[in-house]
This record gives sequence, structure tokens and C-alpha cells, in this order.
Amino acid sequence: MMVTIRDVAAEAGVSVATVSRVLNNKGYVHEDTLRKVQQAIEKLNYSPNEVARSLFKRQSKLVGLLLPDITNPFFPELARGVEDELQKQGFRLLFGNSDENPEKEQAYIETFLQNQVVGIISATQTSGMFNQEQPAVPTVFLDRTHEGRYTVYADGREGGKIAARELVRRGSRNITVLKGPGHISPVQDRFLGAVEVLAASSVDFQVIQMASLTYEEAEERAKELFRQYPATDGILASNDMTAAAVLHEALRIGKAIPEEVQIIGFDDIPMSRLLFPSLSTIKQPVYEMGKQAAQLLLKLIKKEEVAEQVIQLPVSFVERNTTRKVKADG
Repeated sequence: MMVTIRDVAAEAGVSVATVSRVLNNKGYVHEDTLRKVQQAIEKLNYSPNEVARSLFKRQSKLVGLLLPDITNPFFPELARGVEDELQKQGFRLLFGNSDENPEKEQAYIETFLQNQVVGIISATQTSGMFNQEQPAVPTVFLDRTHEGRYTVYADGREGGKIAARELVRRGSRNITVLKGPGHISPVQDRFLGAVEVLAASSVDFQVIQMASLTYEEAEERAKELFRQYPATDGILASNDMTAAAVLHEALRIGKAIPEEVQIIGFDDIPMSRLLFPSLSTIKQPVYEMGKQAAQLLLKLIKKEEVAEQVIQLPVSFVERNTTRKVKADG
């Protein structure tokens, strides 16, 4: 049977209120009484139930974090930034993985609220619950933007521009852009940035639409790319997972990388360094994004003044071995 705070109180010979004061480090407790309660907790191996504690105190230390796809290494790193920052303030996370499914997202949000979370950080795009009304608890959107909401994200549009410029600067003249799902705001931003640069340049380019950002989808689109556009000599991928699938297919059919085909990804997940050849990509400050989202949420929870409702972080180009070298003067 689960040990309760009443069991601890009975074992120590004190009131439930006294045990609560010890657990929450609030109010005066005599040294001898404190020792008795601590001994009882140790003997019974008591661990306070976070939900019960939140109901008793009328203040929870739980925060919900909603992610779209935990199989993509980008999101665990994002979550780590959130968790590390919240843990410093004594908060704990409840995780939900939505698979970009609106029904799953709403079910997780309802679960979070049932478990008395004091705030939610959402890296998802499709839930209508946030769009229709004011959130029931303080909410920060992370990576995905929602107009009029507290948001932390990276400058995807500038990242798309940088990626396109780098391919052109390094000699690609027939470029294929792999465009991720249009409803995902950061993917749309980086696509629009890339196309803006390519349309203003003298290169030929074409676009292949992706239905999702899964590796399986990327494998299919990579095969389609080289069948449909065999003259492609430069590829802009919607993220690093997609770029990895493209790189694998290019090598499988005998393309020399980067001599025949250059590839640039987006995110700079750890896998990018381990690929062979290692992947040139646009780096997002992933951990810092998670950290700043947590800091923003904590301010909202504590009703502190918030200087910026929307926080945009810069991106940068990471040169590795799927792009050709250029001289410093271009």
C-alpha cells in the first residue's frame, strides 16, 4: 500500500500539519520533532505525492511540456533546456508526445490540467485549444509561433536565407528545396527565406513538398528527388533528419558529396557531426531556446513583469563536409 502523510504523522506521533510544515520547510518545528518526522519518513520510505501536495498547498510544482515528436533528436535537447532551468526552481515536468496529432495534443493538455500543472510549454502547432481562448494556465510556445502568445523561437526565415546563400556561394546552380509541412511555422519560415534568396539569384531551383518530417517520409522524398531532378547539385533540407536521409540516398546511388551534390540541413542536432561526411547545417540554439522558454514561463507563473512577449534567437551556418570550401573572400 502507498504510504501517506497520515502514516508518517502516526509513526512520528505528531499531527499531519506538523509533517506538512517539515515537508514544505515552512513554519517553526522543534528540533526533536523535526528529527522524529525525518526518521518516520526514512523508515516508511515516504515520497510526497506531487498532485496531493499541490492540492493541499493550493500551489503545484508541476509544468506540462508538449512535444511533437520525441524520436527527432532536436526535441529531447529542447526539453533538456526546459527541464534544467525549471529544476533549479524546484519544478518538475510532465511530458506529452503528440505526433503532430490534434486529438493527442488536446488529450495531453487535459491530462496536464487534471494533474494541477501551473504552466504549460508547448512545441506543437495544431492544437485548437490554445487558439480559441485564453489558456487556463500560463502558457509559452516553444519553437512554434502562435500570434498573440508568449513565444520563444529561432529566426528560421534568416536561417533559410543563409542556407540558400551558402549553396549559391559555393557553386550550386540547380538546387532542390525539400519543403516541410506548411502548417509548421518554423519549417514554413525557413522555406520562405530560402526561396526569397533563390528567386533573386540566377540559379535554377525546384521544390519537393514533404507530408511530414519523419525519417521514413524523408527517405521516400529523397528517392523521388534524384529520380525527378537528377541534375540537382545542391539540396536544402527542411531539417537535419531529412538531410541525413538525402545524404544516405545520394551516397547509395553513387553521388560524390560535396563535389557533385552539396547538402545543407537545419537544426544542428548531435547526429549531424557523426554522419559521414559530416553535415553542413544551420544551427539553432536549441538548448538555449528551451532554457529561455522555461525562464519566461516562470515569470508568468510568479506574475513577474515580462519585458518581451516574443523572444527570437539568432541562427548561424555550421560548415562541415557536405558543402564545398570557399576562399575567405568568397
